[in-house]
Amino acid sequence: MSTPPFKILDPMQRLQSLHGRCAFAVMAKAPVPGKVKTRLSPPLTPTEAALLNAAFLRDTLASLGAAAQQSAASCVVSYTPAGQESAFIGILPEHTLLLPQRGDGFGERLSATANDLFLCGFSAVCLIDSDSPTVPTAEYVRAAEILLGSAGGQVAVLGRSEDGGYYLLGLAQPQPRLFEEITWSTAHVADETEQRAHEAGVQLIHLARWYDVDDAHSLDRLQRELAGDPLVPRGYEAPHTRQLLQTLESLAPVHGGPREEDVPHARG
Repeated sequence: MSTPPFKILDPMQRLQSLHGRCAFAVMAKAPVPGKVKTRLSPPLTPTEAALLNAAFLRDTLASLGAAAQQSAASCVVSYTPAGQESAFIGILPEHTLLLPQRGDGFGERLSATANDLFLCGFSAVCLIDSDSPTVPTAEYVRAAEILLGSAGGQVAVLGRSEDGGYYLLGLAQPQPRLFEEITWSTAHVADETEQRAHEAGVQLIHLARWYDVDDAHSLDRLQRELAGDPLVPRGYEAPHTRQLLQTLESLAPVHGGPREEDVPHARG
């Protein structure tokens, strides 16, 4: 098997070239059927869910790549499991920066990813989910500008998801407290993160709210957005996801309009 064409970052080797830059770090799993997007099966088959996961990742990286061109940022994929780098061939651009995740629970992996990226030499870190392919690119640009403009101060950036989690948490310096005592995978994650920030004396700046896609309802909402439903707010165009959704026979045709809770709201 050929060596994957990616650069694996090593926290033990600090790179001066990363100083003054923000890491757009996407938290990702290798797109293996039955291991990713399992809450979308049904309506999707495990293979279709894995294909959708890969499309989400491709679109997220494309949007972040556009944001990086407008700010001093670099894209990184923080992945699990270690040793599965070859699963990303054909999905990630060549020479993408990769960082293996470490830690047992999700909070440990998030905190470790942030710490490792600071050790690698980045001056700021944005931890980004891979389930929100249509987040407006401008929100990523804004996050990087806020963090890099804070000169490593007690500042963090939060992009809330409509389900109570977040699609982005940005740090200007390591903040382990923001990952402690969080009831992960619940509707309380963002609220508890805000409370931890308050306890740690961290100024928390909010991005616009958006949504992630992890069940049939949010998938239907994504279909409506990408189909151009005028009642659904639109973000990044997510062309890979749009093309895939048009080919999946498992999905029913788009119908109806959005619920009131589907409409994202900005928070200052």
